Amino acid sequence: MTKNVDMRKLTTYKLKGIVKEVLHPKDILELIELLKELKDKKYMVLGNGSNVVFLNDYDGTVIKLDNFNMLSIEDNIVTVGAGYSIIKLALETAKLGLSGLEFASGIPGTVGGCIYGNAGAYNKDIASIIKEVTILDDSLKIRTLNPKQMSFAYRKSILQNNNYICLSAVFELKHKDKKEILDLIKNRRKRRQETQPLNKPSAGSVFRNPDGDHAGRIIESLGYKGKSIGGAMVSEKHANFIINHKNASGKDILALVNMVKKEVKDKYNIDLITEQEFID
Repeated sequence: MTKNVDMRKLTTYKLKGIVKEVLHPKDILELIELLKELKDKKYMVLGNGSNVVFLNDYDGTVIKLDNFNMLSIEDNIVTVGAGYSIIKLALETAKLGLSGLEFASGIPGTVGGCIYGNAGAYNKDIASIIKEVTILDDSLKIRTLNPKQMSFAYRKSILQNNNYICLSAVFELKHKDKKEILDLIKNRRKRRQETQPLNKPSAGSVFRNPDGDHAGRIIESLGYKGKSIGGAMVSEKHANFIINHKNASGKDILALVNMVKKEVKDKYNIDLITEQEFID
């Protein structure tokens, strides 16, 4: 257990603030006991914090599943813990000539976090390669769910509507030429460096893409690149990124998000949906 943790260590936005305590259970049994103790208290499970915005200091407990980092690869079947880095997993499988996770090679999250939000890029998502997910349900029972039971949709899963915690997952990948996979990852990395503000703290894409369009294009059409509130700014490189430009607070981020949403609604009658979670 670590007390009074600097929030900048817990999220990719690097927002200032303090988290009351952070716990790192070593295994499932310890996690279950911990959840029993926290039953009537304020807590949350956090991956890499790549889609989370704290609006204030967090006076509860943050549970990190860093120790849930097992990895087993048999032929094209990959079994991996919820705390494993999805970028690291994409590179590990690519080096073995296993295709399917190329899209995730630039997503700064954990396996559990990516499954929670059905993370995706380049018209691919986690749901497309999932074989099964092992979760801890709201009765603290361990269950294994198939893709249909996970209720995957665009940036959605059953985990968002229940007090379920992802423990591990099984991915089914495909054999492919290793050089071809690694070249694709390299080219996409180059493209991200050219088009995304990777030198500033952010949480990746802020809004889901509306049907048949791109949130970045819509926001850019409003002339919002460079628009700022407090220390938060719409990236001048990519309009669907908000960056921590100058010691932003979570409230700065939220205010800018709400401003963009209002302008898009007023001009185009489109309701932009945020990919990020705001925690009070």
